[in-house]
Amino acid sequence: MDSYRSVPVYYNNLDNTDDKRETFSSDGYYYGLKWQCVEYVKRFYYDAKGHKMPNVFGDAKDFFDPSVPQGGLNQQRGLVQYKNGGTEKPNPDDILVFTNPPYGHVAIVTKVTSDTVEVIQQNRKNSRQVFALIEKNHRYFVGTSSKPVGWLRKE
Repeated sequence: MDSYRSVPVYYNNLDNTDDKRETFSSDGYYYGLKWQCVEYVKRFYYDAKGHKMPNVFGDAKDFFDPSVPQGGLNQQRGLVQYKNGGTEKPNPDDILVFTNPPYGHVAIVTKVTSDTVEVIQQNRKNSRQVFALIEKNHRYFVGTSSKPVGWLRKE
């Protein structure tokens, strides 16, 4: 349905009958449940960035660790973590993390302008979505009604 950096995005058409099918890389790295948002993010980071996450399990909301300080290493994901509303704005290829119940959502940042952040996401009817980016007192806020808790980055 779409792709970013040659990593294709799929949509399961809300058909959850095949939801429990797991996907893996050719060397056995676990991506996740077929065509869920977490599966795309892990596949993107593996295929496009050469990154294997130390913890391969968990829902989207589990990607963000609230105990990690701004700019600290999220040990479970092996990535640097930033909080929404901090002094660092998202960059292309960052993982935007939403913790809304019950499972959360993750997406890959594809484009950042002075006032928007565009993402690509899997298991949504629209693979692309644009969020407002607001800078106030040297702090960056992503989203208005739907806000991510933060983002993760390979540095």
